[in-house]
Amino acid sequence: MFIGAVAAATLAARGANPVSKRDAEVLKQKVATITTLGASPVTKARRTTVTENELNAYLAYDAHQDLPPGVVEPSITILGTGRVSGRAVVDLDSVRKSRSATSMLDPMSYLSGRLPITATGTLTTSNGVGQFQLESAAVSGVPVPKMILQEIVTYYSRTPLNPAGIGLDDSFALPARIREIQVERGQAIIVQ
Repeated sequence: MFIGAVAAATLAARGANPVSKRDAEVLKQKVATITTLGASPVTKARRTTVTENELNAYLAYDAHQDLPPGVVEPSITILGTGRVSGRAVVDLDSVRKSRSATSMLDPMSYLSGRLPITATGTLTTSNGVGQFQLESAAVSGVPVPKMILQEIVTYYSRTPLNPAGIGLDDSFALPARIREIQVERGQAIIVQ
């Protein structure tokens, strides 16, 4: 659940380092520890480092069951100083078909097929709450306005419990009693 939220919040961008099944297993062990600590009585602060390679290995090997149909090849680049970039190939035909009739002036009417979506922004967290501030988004390398990315994220994040989907500007509760996530180049430090 925690990994899926991080992956959905960023729509990930692939780093240059190769991923391994071992890194995916290491991340799953770290997430299990984070989850266990989140359910136990508060003791002292705990810090767990999650690397970009571990996260991307998990996304490559194990995340497919956590992703909505139509979203494939997710990856994340942890840029540092709170900044992250994400990439995924997304089925835009599904997004278009879910909408009511559009005009020729609607930018979504020109987007079709499975295309790479990228987003870069800043993740800020404190006191158990996080927020992502979008800096830029692109479809197949062409910059798009925030409203286009919002429509795609809304479509793919809808659930019966949240039919409006995720809002890019919405703050969110961090799971497992996580107090903050410190984003440094190539890694994130989870503070519980």
